[in-house]
Amino acid sequence: MIAFWTYVEIENKNSKNMTVKQKVLKAVYPVWMWFAGKNGINNKNLSGDKQSPAVSFYSLKDTSIDGTAFDFEKLQGKKVMLVNTASDCGYTGQYDDLQKLSEQYKDKLVVIGFPANDFKEQEKGTDEEIATFCRKNFGVSFPLMKKSSVIKGANQSKIFEWLTDSAKNGWNNQQPSWNFCKFIVDEQGRLTNFFGSTIEPLGEEIKAALNQ
Repeated sequence: MIAFWTYVEIENKNSKNMTVKQKVLKAVYPVWMWFAGKNGINNKNLSGDKQSPAVSFYSLKDTSIDGTAFDFEKLQGKKVMLVNTASDCGYTGQYDDLQKLSEQYKDKLVVIGFPANDFKEQEKGTDEEIATFCRKNFGVSFPLMKKSSVIKGANQSKIFEWLTDSAKNGWNNQQPSWNFCKFIVDEQGRLTNFFGSTIEPLGEEIKAALNQ
């Protein structure tokens, strides 16, 4: 226990713009991932048969976290990983590995984060606060979209409406079950995979999907 709190103190000194809760969550992230993995929590892994979607992925548009327009048409020819994110979650430490993944696969993959406050109010910050938090504490340089809702309902993001409606994407109705679920779209704009929160960004399941 002494060693644990010593680690938290070191993290506190090295971190900026983090609340005490966020610092503790970052410190215990490896333990939580081990526990969740051992107990089968949020570990769903789904894949489709690369059907051409009824609604083109490249027809979608969104707004970046800085307020500028983001046209998905410019993503043609690359794989895309879309992740619903939050700053006060046990999985928030995955920002580190998402950044590493985006760097390792920079020639073939675009990672996009979608901050959302859908689960236990774990993303209360403004867009500006979220962007600063991600950049300063995890070095995030991949695109982040404006905060939105990712679960089904009247306010659901148009992107996640496409990702979670088989009538639009071709096969998947699974919506995010918690923060840091991951959807992969291939180079032709076809949804190929859904991964639950506990499946790590640098894990073998995701690498296998990216190398197909």
